[in-house]
Amino acid sequence: MTFDAFDIKSLIRPVIDFPRPGVIFRDITPLFQSPKAMRLVADTFIHRYVEAEFSHIGAMDARGFLIGSIIAYQLNKPLILFRKQGKLPADVLSEGYQTEYGEAFLEVHADSLCEGDSVLMFDDLIATGGTLIAAANLARRMGARIFEAAAIIDLPELGGSQRLEDMGIATFCLTQFGLAER
Repeated sequence: MTFDAFDIKSLIRPVIDFPRPGVIFRDITPLFQSPKAMRLVADTFIHRYVEAEFSHIGAMDARGFLIGSIIAYQLNKPLILFRKQGKLPADVLSEGYQTEYGEAFLEVHADSLCEGDSVLMFDDLIATGGTLIAAANLARRMGARIFEAAAIIDLPELGGSQRLEDMGIATFCLTQFGLAER
């Protein structure tokens, strides 16, 4: 099975004017409804990272959990959950960040990572980079370093990948969309 970005893009549904007018939301649920496409996405990430040197996988709430958990299982790595505020039961570290729609907070259990750990971070898409930057800041506060930030989709016009690169965090995405692309 060969990766084809066009095939993947054709299974990402554009939802016009969601969550507010003027926004095109990139809905990955059709991608997950196709066993062939889901296997292709997972296998592509697994192939990229199977021999890479990192200790943990970090997954962003909530769609990042979908791909992050599959990759953690396949690569036999511990999975760290970066959650929206108020979702974790134990002691947490919290980091505020800006989204396309306002301010939000990301949390992680304070004992999730240690000095010297290396984290491969997953989310469904990179837009402004706010969620992944907040996760990177949280991981670094625990002494870990970021191996790479990975996503299915990049929206390069919003600058998130560039912001991550400017922080010294490499990024990898399977496909990208222009803001007006349907």
